[in-house]
Amino acid sequence: MQDLDESALADWLKDAMPEGEGLSTRRISGGQSNPTWFVTWGDRELVLRSKPTGPILPGAHAIEREFRVMTALRDTPVPVPRALRLEEDPEVLGAPFYLMERLEGRVLSDCTLPGMTPQMRRDTYLEMARTLARLHAVRPEKVGLEDFGRPGNYFERQIRRWTRQYEESETERLPRLDRLARWLSENTPPDDGVVAIAHGDFRLGNLMYHPDRPEVVGVLDWELSTLGHPLADLGFCVIPWHSSPEEYGGILGTGWEDSGIPTRAEFVEEYFRYSDLDAPLLPFHVAFALFRFAVIFIGIADRARRGNAASDEAEALGPLADRFAARALDIPGVG
Repeated sequence: MQDLDESALADWLKDAMPEGEGLSTRRISGGQSNPTWFVTWGDRELVLRSKPTGPILPGAHAIEREFRVMTALRDTPVPVPRALRLEEDPEVLGAPFYLMERLEGRVLSDCTLPGMTPQMRRDTYLEMARTLARLHAVRPEKVGLEDFGRPGNYFERQIRRWTRQYEESETERLPRLDRLARWLSENTPPDDGVVAIAHGDFRLGNLMYHPDRPEVVGVLDWELSTLGHPLADLGFCVIPWHSSPEEYGGILGTGWEDSGIPTRAEFVEEYFRYSDLDAPLLPFHVAFALFRFAVIFIGIADRARRGNAASDEAEALGPLADRFAARALDIPGVG
């Protein structure tokens, strides 16, 4: 697990935030990508996000993009932490990093939402759908993100990108993932010209809710954000209805149907109620989301083998790539 050089950070903070004094840090558990710490500097409560040290794939762990998109969304209806300082010089802490203000709230990592009333569970999920719709309603050119990605042919380019990342991996080839990659390439919908700010990893565990209310106060972890198609985010967001708790926190087999959690159809309907998008969510979009998630887990396993994964659990999560490929191929109309 990556360590934080507190002495070097204190020296940097003395220049970056000279009004502060006295440093304490605590590593945040969970998350498989960019190492993250709570930082107290004087009376300021902050969060530090760093790239992993050691070799990483080109374009991966893009904390610079996280910093840029959160800065751009600061005054929009999309709740984000306030990004404060970006340090791109890897010599300071061994890798580039940035600081943002710490939000107070709840991160709900268990998609079954234990301990909640049925109404609270329903409201929590529907608030997630509304928050995603609000993000997609922000026009990139209005917030200075018109060049945040390449518009057009989003799914075609993404399938090429993630297939290439899979092929360049140290992991042995997975027949089901190979089959899924071929199916996606052969069944990509025609480009409809729709472009939005896509989060890329929009799920319950990347949202912070108000301490007492089912209200999202912060959308977190913008590493994979880009200009993309909103249905890529929506397809990713419904993965819990297609996976079990052992498959990174899904709800299949948990008896969620009687718990207050809305059906997948109700969740999608709530999203479209707050969105001006008129294209439907297709099996392709969910299969694509599962494919991309599978390749992400392959990358996590690769980093674990190299010794620079963000979590001690990373090596155990590698086999999920094949599980997600299987879930995608189980979707009616896929495969």
